[in-house]
Amino acid sequence: MSKQTLRAGLVGLGAMGRNHARVLSSLDGVELVGVMDPAGDPTGAAHGAPVVATLSELLALGLDYAVVACPTVLHEEIGLALAANGVCALIEKPLAHSAAAARRLVDAFDGAGLTAGVGHIERFNPALQSLRSRLEAGELGEMFQVVTRRQGPFPQRIADVGVVKDLATHDIDLTSWVTGCRYASVAARTMSKSGRLHEDMVAVVGELTDGTMVSHLVNWLSPLKERFTAVTGERGCFIADTLTADLTFHANGAFATEWEALSTFRGATEGDMVRYAIPKREPLFVEHERFRDAVTGKTTDIVTLDQGLRTVEVAEVVLDSARRKVSLPLQNHHPRNLAAVTQRS
Repeated sequence: MSKQTLRAGLVGLGAMGRNHARVLSSLDGVELVGVMDPAGDPTGAAHGAPVVATLSELLALGLDYAVVACPTVLHEEIGLALAANGVCALIEKPLAHSAAAARRLVDAFDGAGLTAGVGHIERFNPALQSLRSRLEAGELGEMFQVVTRRQGPFPQRIADVGVVKDLATHDIDLTSWVTGCRYASVAARTMSKSGRLHEDMVAVVGELTDGTMVSHLVNWLSPLKERFTAVTGERGCFIADTLTADLTFHANGAFATEWEALSTFRGATEGDMVRYAIPKREPLFVEHERFRDAVTGKTTDIVTLDQGLRTVEVAEVVLDSARRKVSLPLQNHHPRNLAAVTQRS
């Protein structure tokens, strides 16, 4: 593509859609030419762009790409229509409501030769970007365990999927991405305490293909909002707080603990703690810049549809494990999981 301004459209003006509209309206090299939302724009969130009620009206405005931020259950329908009309797409996570639907989206955009990505925004969080770079550089040594906690109050905007596909997909994707490993097996338990159709709490334990242990605690039932990722290895532990974009490292100590009563209970000695100074750009803005560049043909780091598919597949195995109350291997559950969940850039 030439360096001309890209014409972008947006599907959905909900909580996430309004943030996408804000970024698209100020993104260099991009013009937000229209927004589709049957409810209109009573709050002026479209930043002056025309708001239409149907996808056909949005397509008539002439789009280079569209951002899909409507309910998950509509991702497949909207995405297939965009692919059929030659429009590139950035689709919010999860990619689709089911692995089968996600596979159809992968095939549609691949078949049309169009750039498409998934909005797994945590990949662009400065703390996780720094964490991944440090793990790649071998600063932790051998990895032992990845632990994530993602909990907070119930979001009234979510009605079509449960906490596994809405929230836990963040942790599934970021774990595969920062470690460079796919999931080998998972065991999960879910609960539904809010009276809604879908689960609102999940606890997952699993193993990655390199033997790293993983644990995810995710819920919509806590008054405490927490976004916590810890990676423990032979040289210490990295802790990322993605709410504040802070990354700290707790090193194993160079000196043994001399207090016998304490040393009895410690597998590693306490060492220095370092809190890194990290440039903190807004993750959503970085995500949009990367996708814009990908649409123009530049080599850049986006979350591909195939990676988004792998995450939905793992989420479905998590739900299946919870239903059956057994540990399930990933390789045998979905044939396409024989491929890596994540690709290294």
